[in-house]
Amino acid sequence: MKKLMLMMALIVGLSAVAQEDAKKQEAVNTEVYTVAVLPFTESGTGVAGLGEQAANILFAKMSANPNIWMVERTDLDKILKEAELNISGAVNPGQAIQIGQLTGAKILLTGSVFKVKDKTFLVAKVISTETSRVLGKSVDGTDALDALATKLAGEVNETISKDAKKLMPEIRERKDLIADLKKAVGDGKKPKVYVKIEERHVGSVTIDPAAETEMQAICKELGFEVTTIENDAELTIKGEGFSEFAGRRGNLVSIKSRLEVKVVDKAGNVVAVDKQTTAEVDLAEQVAGKKSLQEASAKIAERILPKLIKK
Repeated sequence: MKKLMLMMALIVGLSAVAQEDAKKQEAVNTEVYTVAVLPFTESGTGVAGLGEQAANILFAKMSANPNIWMVERTDLDKILKEAELNISGAVNPGQAIQIGQLTGAKILLTGSVFKVKDKTFLVAKVISTETSRVLGKSVDGTDALDALATKLAGEVNETISKDAKKLMPEIRERKDLIADLKKAVGDGKKPKVYVKIEERHVGSVTIDPAAETEMQAICKELGFEVTTIENDAELTIKGEGFSEFAGRRGNLVSIKSRLEVKVVDKAGNVVAVDKQTTAEVDLAEQVAGKKSLQEASAKIAERILPKLIKK
C-alpha cells in the first residue's frame, strides 16, 4: 500500500513538473515584440507639447502588455541623437529600418495629434522595422489627452497582440538565409578572410563567441576561405559585441545585444562598417544573450558579405 502511494505521489509530482515545463516552453514560443515609441507630430493650433505627452502616456500604458518589451524612452532619445536622427511622426521606410538596427525594436509606434474645433484626434502608426509595413489606429473626442491616449494604447496593444504577424517578414530558416546570400554574392571571387569578434555578456564570463562563430560559419557556407592566421587573410572582419539583461517577466528574460563590425584590407583601409542591435527572449539569460548576438551577426553578414566580392 505504501509503495502504491509513493508511486502515485511520484507520478503526480512528475506530471506537475511536466506541466510546468510545458508552460515555460509555451511562454518561450510565444512571439514577443520589442516596441519603440517615437514622439507624435503636432499639426495645427492648440496642440503644442501634446505629441511628446501622448508618446509618454502610450509608453506607460503599453508597458503592461505581456506580448511586448518597450525600448526605454531615454535610451531611444540617446540613440537617435547619436545617429543624428531627428524623427517624429513622419518616419520613412529607410528610417524605420535604421531605427530597428540601432535599437533592436521590431515595431515602431508613432503618429500625429491635431484638433478640429473642440475635438482632439490621435492617429497612431504601427510600423515594422523589418518590412516597413504599417497598421493604423486612431481615436478622437473632447476628453483630456490622457484619456484619449489611454484609449489609443488599448487599441494599439490589441493590434500588436492580434495582428503584429501581418507586419513581420516571413520566417526564414537558416537554409533560406544562405540561399539568399548565395544569390547576392554570385560567382565573384571571394577573398580569404580572418574573423575576430570579441564579445561579452555584462556581469558574466563569455565561454564561446557566438557572433564570431556565426560569421565564420556563414562565410564558409558561402565559399569564403576562412583562415585562423590574420596575416594570411586578404580581409580582416573585426568586431565587438556585448549583451546585457534588459528585463524579466515571469519565467522569461529579455536580453539586448549590440554588435559592431568593420572589414579592413591588408593596407589598413576600411572596406565596410556595420552595426546591429537585437533583442531576444528566453528562459535562460546566457542562452538569450547568445541567440541575440548570433542573430545580430547573421544580419550584419547578410549586409556586408556581398560588398566583399570582387566582381
